[in-house]
Amino acid sequence: MIDARLLSGVEVLVAVIETGSFVRAAEALGLSDSGVSRAVARLEARLGVRLLERTTRSVRLTEDGGRFYAEAAPLLARLADAALALTSARQAVRGRLRVEMDPFFSRLVLAPRLGDFLDRYPDLSIELITTEAPGDLVAHGFDLGVRFGEPAGIGLIARKLLETRILTVASSAYLARYGRPERPVDLAAHKCIHYRDPQSRRPFAWEFRRAREVVPVAVSGALTVTDVGTMLGACLAGVGVAQVMALGCEELLSRGDLVELFPDWLGETFPLQAYYPSRHQVPPKVRALIDFCRDISTSTR
Repeated sequence: MIDARLLSGVEVLVAVIETGSFVRAAEALGLSDSGVSRAVARLEARLGVRLLERTTRSVRLTEDGGRFYAEAAPLLARLADAALALTSARQAVRGRLRVEMDPFFSRLVLAPRLGDFLDRYPDLSIELITTEAPGDLVAHGFDLGVRFGEPAGIGLIARKLLETRILTVASSAYLARYGRPERPVDLAAHKCIHYRDPQSRRPFAWEFRRAREVVPVAVSGALTVTDVGTMLGACLAGVGVAQVMALGCEELLSRGDLVELFPDWLGETFPLQAYYPSRHQVPPKVRALIDFCRDISTSTR
């Protein structure tokens, strides 16, 4: 049976993992250090498994703890969301909202619909900062971040908005000049456009998946970019083959401006996530933009 003590124990466990220590979890929850320790111990006794490995310097999940956390944390977040939604509905969405955002999503998906959002919340103003590489959300004073991949900051709360496929594409002009590769391995002989990972500062590796088959391909090409818009423009101009996100490319594919080369190779997916410093007392203005981004992301898939 699920009771208040069990839910409280799960909340304490999640706080320990997200803050990285018993001390910081105690501060976040308004408990004593010993209170946090007892709550985790009671939860472990209730479940009959050890959830955390503790040392004087660190805390980490056991294998059982990792599985439990992966299942329990999203459920706890949804419970918190449901409760907060009731109270947030009574609070006005107003003030200034500072957002760090992926430039591709901002330009292609959000910008055409921002007018609707601002009309909905006339007392809200938005400062939208687009960057290729994620920064320190808290240090730079942002309320919210929206970008592809995993957040760079430790302890940030992430909400997945969607997952988009990675497609391998080329323009009709390129294919007419150089021929169409029949298999992923054929790309080794083609001109490919590299996209540099803004975090590692190295080009992303090219990898293809079909069922259980995984094929890495070492590609080459003279052009490396750090901006998705530039990569798309170069690909459309016939400079080379590119790997792009399906999100936002639907019209280019339907018109034949771009051709998907390997539709039977599903490839990897890439998450678009909203992230913010804490799930506790999330401001209505932050929740409003998260919900709006989720809704428009779903409508564009």
